[in-house]
Amino acid sequence: MTLRLLPEGLVNRIAAGEVVERPAAAVKELVENAIDAGAARIEVILRDGGKSFIAVSDDGCGMTAAELKLAVLRHATSKLDDGDLTHIATLGFRGEALPSIGAVSRMTLISRPQGAAEAARVRVEAGRIEGPEPAALPPGTRVEVRDLFFATPARLKFLKTDRTEFSHTQDALMRLAMAHPEIAFTLADGETLRLNLGAVTADLFDARRARLAALFGGDFAKDALEIAAHREGLGLTGLAGLPTAARRTADRQYLFINGRPVRDRMLVGAVRGAYQDVLARDRHPMVVLFLDAPPEFVDVNVHPAKTEVRFRDPGLVRGLIVGAIRHALAGAGVRTASQVSDAALGAFQAGGDGPGGAAAWTGGWPSGMARRPGRGLAQAAAHFQAPIMNEAGFAGLGAPQARVAESGGLAEEGAEALESYPLGAARAQLFNTYIVAETTDGMVIVDQHAAHERLVYERIRKGLEGGGVARQILLIPEVVELEPGRADRLAAHVDELAALGLLVEPFGDGAVVVRETPAMLGEVAADGLIRDLADELATLGQGLVLSEKLESVCATMACHSSVRAGRRLTAQEMNALLREMEATPNAAQCGHGRPTLVHLGRADIEKLFGRR
Repeated sequence: MTLRLLPEGLVNRIAAGEVVERPAAAVKELVENAIDAGAARIEVILRDGGKSFIAVSDDGCGMTAAELKLAVLRHATSKLDDGDLTHIATLGFRGEALPSIGAVSRMTLISRPQGAAEAARVRVEAGRIEGPEPAALPPGTRVEVRDLFFATPARLKFLKTDRTEFSHTQDALMRLAMAHPEIAFTLADGETLRLNLGAVTADLFDARRARLAALFGGDFAKDALEIAAHREGLGLTGLAGLPTAARRTADRQYLFINGRPVRDRMLVGAVRGAYQDVLARDRHPMVVLFLDAPPEFVDVNVHPAKTEVRFRDPGLVRGLIVGAIRHALAGAGVRTASQVSDAALGAFQAGGDGPGGAAAWTGGWPSGMARRPGRGLAQAAAHFQAPIMNEAGFAGLGAPQARVAESGGLAEEGAEALESYPLGAARAQLFNTYIVAETTDGMVIVDQHAAHERLVYERIRKGLEGGGVARQILLIPEVVELEPGRADRLAAHVDELAALGLLVEPFGDGAVVVRETPAMLGEVAADGLIRDLADELATLGQGLVLSEKLESVCATMACHSSVRAGRRLTAQEMNALLREMEATPNAAQCGHGRPTLVHLGRADIEKLFGRR
């Protein structure tokens, strides 16, 4: 076997495989070049998902004919004047994008500097360069890429459908648009305009919020909390969604380092840790975070695609993200996402087939009344306003299904008292499970178990932060039998459980004995608690840090000691629960991420009855 150098064309195609893995990667590189060129408007056109045609046009600074010919050579760049890789202030810097694209496609570059009399054109086909030659173009640059991967057919076979490739390109462009709201972006699929974002002129934070609202709709901006934190030269800004606005997938998590979109596992883990005690593990928050760091603090020269980074102090970054998000969540009070209230209203709306909708009504409709979507509930309400004759022959209402709050407490106070309380005053209890409270602008329905679970959880965590949770000794220790593996898992965490006020010891093969429980929990069913804790520790595995494991254990303990659904509460108890919720961080959701309350505004209620 003879050692030899590979031909330059083959070397370029191999290198191109690292930079241009699909049409979206090519668009990303070209758009980043346009941003670095100071463009105020960037237009992208694709055909066949970018396989047959890509065009990226901008109104940036442009290039001369000599610069054009140099730009398609490997490692030619204008962005590292002093060759210092520790102070990178631009999105591109490696000088690989254009030659890599040209090595696997038929590429044409046309550019005209500001103030130049004419433009110049260079063509590159599978690495072979032609030009430059005179051309016509307004000031700026246009790059056209035809027949992507024609020079590497194997790569072409691995591409997905046109729709899938277009969606990857749209995602890449959206990420860059989020970080640069001062630039206008358009994306067209053939002749169809799929994305049209105008430039936003405002201060940076407001501009980013407006850009995100344009991309994801007004609900995202409405259901998101502002993030602003600084620590040791690092700055973190952005928006973090409320826990009750979480999604089934993590497709709405965007992270930027100095304006560069990145995909970093450590950052994703930090977001998960920040929402650990307010979100179920199968739900994912919506977050858009922008981290500003000194260039020497972060290494972006990790991979040719420039989507991975390394930090000089990863722990500092993680702590900043977790602390900032948790501070924002704690300050949200009893605020819930708009979709929670919308879902509740949807259950009342006629024409819906979901639980509680008009389609679920089986009592028949008044003669001659047309059943029209959107008005069914109002019509049904009007029909049943007619007096009902009871057995004694008197007109009246049927038996109420809600227990009216007894006199005393806030139940009898006037509107002046209601105005000072965000959750209002308790008026009734439904099914011995839900508290109905009246506010000055509507009503609130509270799940008493979920709400109390959050309150107990915060007490446990506060006790833990204060040096440990007070314990009470059981008069008769309780032995809990488990499978050997589950018992071993508990035995491995006895110290952590003791810090939480739960003293557990191994008791033979496949059993543990509970000797002490947290004093604040009062009576607690040790058997069920121990079994659930064993399952919790098995689910968490070894991937989480100790503090996050403790928070999950706290949530399980709080669930077992909270006011259960089905327990009748007095007016004083209901109002006391509402007042404590108002003073407790993250009270809008329990430790498992479920909402604790639903707020319906007066205007929403009036719409249901056709008053608006």
